[in-house]
Amino acid sequence: MEHPTPRRPEDHAVYRPDKMGKATLFKSERLLVGLNAFEPGQSHALHAHEGMDKLYVVVSGEGAFLLEGREEPMSAGTLLVAPSGTPHGIRNTGAERLLVIAALAPAP
Repeated sequence: MEHPTPRRPEDHAVYRPDKMGKATLFKSERLLVGLNAFEPGQSHALHAHEGMDKLYVVVSGEGAFLLEGREEPMSAGTLLVAPSGTPHGIRNTGAERLLVIAALAPAP
């Protein structure tokens, strides 16, 4: 068994000029913990996961959670849970980079 290692999410961020960057921080059969990195103006379109719940935690930056029919503001420390089948997405509406932890259970 591996012992847990503390990590700073920003040390693993992958920013891309063309689209949202992704990095995997942890993966098992039960849980996937990833990192979504957005340059200003980038977004992750509205989508849903059947059979998986998703948790977002904003590490840094500002933006909006995209939800069916509305947008909710997000900033560092904000958390959103999207239960199975719930349409959700993210848009960086700020002038700085946006970094968000995304956890899915069970793992895809």
